[in-house]
Amino acid sequence: MVGRNILEHPSSKNYDFLAPTSNDLDLLDRNAIIKFLLKEKPDIIIHSAGVVGGIQANIANPVDFLSKNTNIGINLISSAAQAGVGSLINLGSSCMYPRNARNPLNEELILQGQLEPTNEGYALAKIVSARLCEYIAREDPTKKYKTVIPCNLYGAYDKYGESNSHLIPAIIHKLYEAKRRGLKRVSIWGDGSARREFMTAKDFADFIFFALSRISLMPQNLNVGLGHDYSINEYYRAVANVVGFEGAFENDVSKPVGMQQKLVDITKLNEFGWSHRTQLEDGIREACSFYMKRLTHGI
Repeated sequence: MVGRNILEHPSSKNYDFLAPTSNDLDLLDRNAIIKFLLKEKPDIIIHSAGVVGGIQANIANPVDFLSKNTNIGINLISSAAQAGVGSLINLGSSCMYPRNARNPLNEELILQGQLEPTNEGYALAKIVSARLCEYIAREDPTKKYKTVIPCNLYGAYDKYGESNSHLIPAIIHKLYEAKRRGLKRVSIWGDGSARREFMTAKDFADFIFFALSRISLMPQNLNVGLGHDYSINEYYRAVANVVGFEGAFENDVSKPVGMQQKLVDITKLNEFGWSHRTQLEDGIREACSFYMKRLTHGI
C-alpha cells in the first residue's frame, strides 16, 4: 500500500525509482539483496516491505509476523550499510510503543514498557529494525538511516477484507457487504470505545517526499500522524455515512480490541514542518472509491 502510493505521488517523477516486487527480490535472501544493491547502487532506500495485517492476522500468525519481518528488516538494512547506501528511511509502526504508555506517544517511549500482546511479534520486529538504524548511524555518522513511525494508515492498495486487513478497510468491506445483503445489524468487536489514529497512505506518501530532501534534518525516530484520533464506533459511523448503510450496530464485548488508545505525539513532526491534508470523511470516500474499483475491475 505505502509503496504504490509513493510511486503514484506527483513528486515521484522527480526521482528514478527501483521498485522490485517480492518475486523480483526475496528480502529473506541476504545474498540476493547484496547482489541487487551492488548492481543498482541506489542513493536511498525506503523500506516499506513486510508482512502486515490487522488484529486477527496478528493473533493467527505471530510466528510469521515476528520472524519474517525481523529477517526482512535486518537483511535489508544491514545489506544497505554493507553496500554503501548513504540514506535509508525505515518504516516503523505505532505498535512499537508500550501498551499502557500515556498518550500521546512520544518517540522516547520505545522499549519503556510491555508491548500489546495481540501484535507483539510485529512490534518486536519493527523495534529491531529501528534500533539497527540507530546503531548504524551511531557507528557511521555519514549514514542517514532514519525511522519514521506512522500512525495507522489506510487508502488505495490496502487489503480489503475482514480477516487480514486493518480497521478502516475491514469496516468498508463489512458495511458494503451488509448493505448489499440487506442486513439490519452489524457487529463491532469490543465496546467500540478504543481509539485509533488513521491517516491516508496518500498523505503519508506526501510526507516521504517532504522528508527525502530533508533527511539530514529529520530526527532519528519521528512520529508521523494527525495529532488526533477517533473511537472505533466513530469510524463505523463515518464509513456508514459514506457507504449508505442505515442499519444498527451491536458491540461484541467478548472479542479482543488491542490497546485502548494509540495516538502518536506529533511535536517533533510539527517542528520538522509537515502536516497532513486529508480529512477523515474525504479519506474514507477515496478509500471506498478504490474498493469499488477493485471489486469492479480487479485493480
